[in-house]
Amino acid sequence: MKPTEELDAYLKELQLTWTAQEYEALAGEAAQNHWPHADYLRRVLEGECLRRRENRIQRRIQSARFPVVKTLSGFNWSWPKKINREQIQNLFRLAFLKEPGNVILLGGVGLGKTHLATALGYAACLEGQSVLFATAVDLINTLGAAQTQHRLKAELKRYAAPRLLVLDEVGYLPIDKQGADLLFQVISARYECGSIVLTTNKAFKQWPAIFNNDSTLASAVLDRLLHHAEIVLIEGSSYRMKEKI
Repeated sequence: MKPTEELDAYLKELQLTWTAQEYEALAGEAAQNHWPHADYLRRVLEGECLRRRENRIQRRIQSARFPVVKTLSGFNWSWPKKINREQIQNLFRLAFLKEPGNVILLGGVGLGKTHLATALGYAACLEGQSVLFATAVDLINTLGAAQTQHRLKAELKRYAAPRLLVLDEVGYLPIDKQGADLLFQVISARYECGSIVLTTNKAFKQWPAIFNNDSTLASAVLDRLLHHAEIVLIEGSSYRMKEKI
């Protein structure tokens, strides 16, 4: 076996994919530029680490199940009539994940709440955090099906486990008693254990109507959500209706 074939075999066994593809080109560059052996080794290890880091990021993004990837740089700051840009930019430092704390994005439809929530989730993925995105309706439907199939505990774990849960569109549709109870279980399981970024179009005083007119349950949900929370208020008209407006 030739030396390069033997080396390729070792690299394959160690699953050093990037190194296997690039070591010869780097060796040529090292010879041309008279790199010390340590510099050549450092460049090889640096490339391998960067590849693995990028792969981990992509796996986190895929696991998050974002409907569409959004970033803060793509947000249209000029459309909302009122928005605290400095507050939102500060949230992207992700300090709330360490507490852990929650973020509530509150405003009418079409003002970019989902965009900002998704962008926060994406930023968390880039920083090595586990993230899961779900609409309130999808979460309730998924948990309701799991309850029917006697696997609710396992499904609740899936929503409780990530460092950040992005919970979109709370209040857009009414929730029946079973759905309200299931949503409460998720929020309760994450209380002081993991962060939630939540979007809603309903003021907090309207939340009993969301939770099947159960004021007690609505209060219990809000108590846990707001204990360690930053509230972002966004005002204006729907961006999706701008042409008609």
